[in-house]
Amino acid sequence: MSNLMGEFLGTMMLILLGDGVVAGVALNKSKAQNAGWMVVTAAWACAVAIPAFIFGAVSGAHFNPALTIALAAIGKFSWAQVPGYIIAQFLGAIVGATLVWLAYLPHWAETEDKATKLGVFCTAPAIRNTTSNLITEIIGTFVLVFGILGLGQVKMADGLGTIAVGLLILVIGLSLGAPTGYAINPARDLGPRIAHAILPIAGKGDSDWGYSWIPVVGPIIGGLIGAVLFVAVF
Repeated sequence: MSNLMGEFLGTMMLILLGDGVVAGVALNKSKAQNAGWMVVTAAWACAVAIPAFIFGAVSGAHFNPALTIALAAIGKFSWAQVPGYIIAQFLGAIVGATLVWLAYLPHWAETEDKATKLGVFCTAPAIRNTTSNLITEIIGTFVLVFGILGLGQVKMADGLGTIAVGLLILVIGLSLGAPTGYAINPARDLGPRIAHAILPIAGKGDSDWGYSWIPVVGPIIGGLIGAVLFVAVF
């Protein structure tokens, strides 16, 4: 059970820190309001790296169903463990998003725009185009999974590999994140979206379920492509 607890707590921390920076930048009367994209992408990179340092030895620090499925598809992870990992990841994401809601509790009522509040929890495209949005998520997650596997082939000092993955997340956000908000992780998007739907958030709108499948399907496809191509090359 320790590996499942590691995935739960790690994903919870990832979302708490990741969605937390979005809340700080986006919500009214936050001291970090309008801090900008650099702050968001840098914090998300740290939000992945910090729990990876903590739980890497416990669970492998997947925190992402697309990565878990991709690793299983190429024989680097047991299919028998996939359901448990994915459930733990989604539960962790929901709890993490709930903690963000609590941390910024007075700010929801101070923020009028419903889309801004939803954007704290989950992604939305800058330009809504189903095909383009799906392609963007596929490309971003391809880079993520191929990059993680590729970095794993490099001999590094202890801990440096995790820092390298954090830098990978940073550059994905800076280079490929702007069109869709770079979910690149089904649990990261759908878990907090569920939290948005069920929490009594002041003045919230709908949870944009029409878009919700893209940051789930796109990352799974992209992750599989990245893993298969990695095996073909290495």
